[in-house]
Amino acid sequence: MATTINLEFYDGGTDLNGAQGGVAPPPSYPPQYSAPPATPSHGYSSQFVAPTYAAGPTPAAYNKQPSYPQFAQPTAPMGTMDSGNTFSNSLGFDEEPPLLEELGINFQHIFDKTLAVLHPMKPIGPHLMDDTDLAGPLIFCLLFGSFLLATGKVHFGYIYGMGLLSCLGMYAILNLMSEQPLSVVQTASVLGYSLLPMVALSSISILLSLVGIFGSIASIISVLWCTTAAARLFTAALSMRNQRLLVAYPCGIIYSVFALLTIF
Repeated sequence: MATTINLEFYDGGTDLNGAQGGVAPPPSYPPQYSAPPATPSHGYSSQFVAPTYAAGPTPAAYNKQPSYPQFAQPTAPMGTMDSGNTFSNSLGFDEEPPLLEELGINFQHIFDKTLAVLHPMKPIGPHLMDDTDLAGPLIFCLLFGSFLLATGKVHFGYIYGMGLLSCLGMYAILNLMSEQPLSVVQTASVLGYSLLPMVALSSISILLSLVGIFGSIASIISVLWCTTAAARLFTAALSMRNQRLLVAYPCGIIYSVFALLTIF
């Protein structure tokens, strides 16, 4: 049987790459970019134009000194810089007061006031209480409370509360009795330093019981000692030597309360 081949697929009047005859035409690509022919001036004008600039500062402006803000100069400079590039203090460190003195703590004054309390017969100068420091009274109050704490008595609140009321009461009484003014700090200083015999009584209570005849005698001696010391300091500071008994009466009441705290 003869086979017939249809050649119409190839017959279209075109070759195999044509659009006719069932073969798809080749894809169309975008046209290629072609640069325009270069001109002799390469797109720019052959005429050169010089650039223009703004006028800058004159050479005299560079020699002008800059201006800085002015600050207030100290009247007394603390130090100067010598030729050797070393700082020298014009006041000198030897002339500065000690740090403890700036804080109001002077051990020499504390020792003098403590000695005046422990030696009832020693004469007291009128200017002994001019330095109203509270370092000694605070130390004595802390020792008093610590010795009571060693015996099992927590009386810090009573000590400071009673001390505050005592200072305010004696301040009011002495200012009514004396013509010279007395500050609260001076009153607290005198009452605090005069508490030293009571501190010694509280230290004895750690080893021995004060409930009994021995405790009563020791408490009376401590109260009289504290009262005498406080009255002497107050009368010396206020020039009230003729009224020592009147000053000693409220002082005795105050230290009697501290003695009761020590015993009971």
